[in-house]
Amino acid sequence: MKIFITGGAGFVGRHLSARLLDKGHQVTATGSRPNQNVIHHKNFFYIPADTTQKGKWQESLEDTDAVINLAGRTIFSLWTKNYKKRIYDSRVLTTRNLTDALPEGKDITLCTASAAGYYGDRGDDILTEKEPDGDDFLARVCRDWETEAFRAGEKGGRVAAMRFGVVLGKGGGAMKQMIPAFRLFAGGPLGDGTQWFPWIHIDDLVTAILFVLENREISGPFNFTAPRPTRNRDMAKTLGKILKRPAVMPAPGFMIRLVMGEFGTSILYSQRAIPDRLSDYGFDFKYPDIETAIRNIVS
Repeated sequence: MKIFITGGAGFVGRHLSARLLDKGHQVTATGSRPNQNVIHHKNFFYIPADTTQKGKWQESLEDTDAVINLAGRTIFSLWTKNYKKRIYDSRVLTTRNLTDALPEGKDITLCTASAAGYYGDRGDDILTEKEPDGDDFLARVCRDWETEAFRAGEKGGRVAAMRFGVVLGKGGGAMKQMIPAFRLFAGGPLGDGTQWFPWIHIDDLVTAILFVLENREISGPFNFTAPRPTRNRDMAKTLGKILKRPAVMPAPGFMIRLVMGEFGTSILYSQRAIPDRLSDYGFDFKYPDIETAIRNIVS
């Protein structure tokens, strides 16, 4: 297949591109960097582009079989009014431009990233894909993000919205920040640690994307989260145990909110998301529990 990936130079994009190339697919990826120095393959093509703007990059969508939309500014920053606009535009405008450029009547698969943040702060509620969206900033971003993607169905395409949990993997994702802190004896839970932490190992995430691509009868929203969510304090305790470091340096909730503002509030939210629809379709997770995942990453 000819596959087009936005955000292809990022952590998830690099892992996904490598797997697709190994399977014999042709990959065209966009990214904000002028060049990419990670993937060198005869079937890999890189287009530097600002996908929030219409441009020549959209021409590649005329001759593609599938689109995987991973573009989006990191949320790990201080949420000023201007930065919130960048978070929103990088996701929603990119997806709008993608959908607008898809040819009419062609059976193209669009897999768009979204996030477990779609559900908002939900305490101990078990969150399947049937649950409604929340009303905070990230929930609104996810709702509008998915709305733009599902417009591709009006053109004859197949659409899947992938609501990512926190992606864990070697050399990137959340663990890139967490492991050094724990090694320096500065790791611990966020706030009281009772909030549910939706997560997924990078290998399972990439395999799940391939699963959706290859099973053409499935569409709609999917929680891309491990089947066994964990509380934040248990995740911290597990990481500390594996690194042989104590997990006794909690970051008080009021300090997180004071220093990080609205973003700090959001990282204390609780989302007990489970991959109900992936499981119903028979997807098998290689890393279903947090200890197995962290041991693989640390090793």
